[in-house]
Amino acid sequence: MLGSLTEADDAVQEAWLRASRAETSDVDNVGGWLTTIVARVCLNMLRSRNRRREEPFGVHLPDPVITAEGELQPEDEALLADQVGLALLVVLDSLSPAERLAFVLHDMFELPFDEIAPMVGRSPVATRQLASRARRRVKDAEIPTPDTDLARQREVVDAFFQAAREGDFDALLRLLHPDVILRSDFGAKHRAASVIYRGAEAVARQARGFPGALVTPALVNGAAGAVITVRGRPIAILGFTVVAGKIVAIDGIADPERVRRVAAPVLGAE
Repeated sequence: MLGSLTEADDAVQEAWLRASRAETSDVDNVGGWLTTIVARVCLNMLRSRNRRREEPFGVHLPDPVITAEGELQPEDEALLADQVGLALLVVLDSLSPAERLAFVLHDMFELPFDEIAPMVGRSPVATRQLASRARRRVKDAEIPTPDTDLARQREVVDAFFQAAREGDFDALLRLLHPDVILRSDFGAKHRAASVIYRGAEAVARQARGFPGALVTPALVNGAAGAVITVRGRPIAILGFTVVAGKIVAIDGIADPERVRRVAAPVLGAE
């Protein structure tokens, strides 16, 4: 819902405080009641976030879920990659708070519109329209469906890093889809560096090895990716979308403080 691990933690804490102070003797469906509380907290946070963004943020990638390879069961990996891939989170970030809430709760959590409507202050019909508009935006974004074979994804990603280290431009071009997209998020302090590159040649020119860089394989929202460190300092998270053996998208977060926080499960940091 939020695309931010920190805000998600805050939302859970706020929802727990509200729930612990509430009278629950007349609550028949505790799960639905808690879902309503969390949804309203998230909606308020999304609206507050939109009000704070007075300046264009440039390229902004939501927080991915980083896990070490082998920690998840195959069915969990497939579910995570299918439902909350980075490409989908980027599209969700472009929706209005009410559209996002209606789409996520209905299309991903299968809540009926008559339950969602009070959360967004709309009628069930209007709420259905919110979700429909959001669904069209997601469909129009033509989010690619990654290869389901995680081992094959890893082979392609490993080959990409090897070609980058060796400076093998031709090998990079063979691995990249002609219409590949690279999104780079350097954080709010470096908006000018946060840009999008399109096309195999443009992306291949950006792929280069860093002296002393260590590539730690990881799952980025259930798909093959990596955390990059230099002399023990985290500098980047890279998520890859691999389709039919070609890299169609690379999403990179290069804000060191954010990388350290998000990649803590892999780096062993607090």
